[in-house]
Amino acid sequence: MTCPHVSDLPPSVDPDNPEGCGDCLAAGERSWAHLRICLGCGHVACCDSSPRRHATAHFAASGHPVMRSFEPGEDWRWCFLDSRVV
Repeated sequence: MTCPHVSDLPPSVDPDNPEGCGDCLAAGERSWAHLRICLGCGHVACCDSSPRRHATAHFAASGHPVMRSFEPGEDWRWCFLDSRVV
C-alpha cells in the first residue's frame, strides 16, 4: 500500500552521508539507534528511537514527507504526513 506523497518523489536519491546521521556526526555524536534516508533529498538522519530524533526534525524543517529505512536489509518507507508505512 502506498500514499499520494510517494508519486512526488524523485526516481532516486543518493545519501548525503552514508557513514551515519550527519546531524549527530556534526555534533560529535554516534549514539543513534537506527538510520533513515529522506527520499526527497537523500538526507541521512537518526530515527525516533535515537536520542536526537533527527529524521523527524528533518521532516519538520524541510517538509519532505517520506523516509526509508537506511538499515541493511530493510526497505520499508514511512510517510510523516499520513503516519503510516507506505
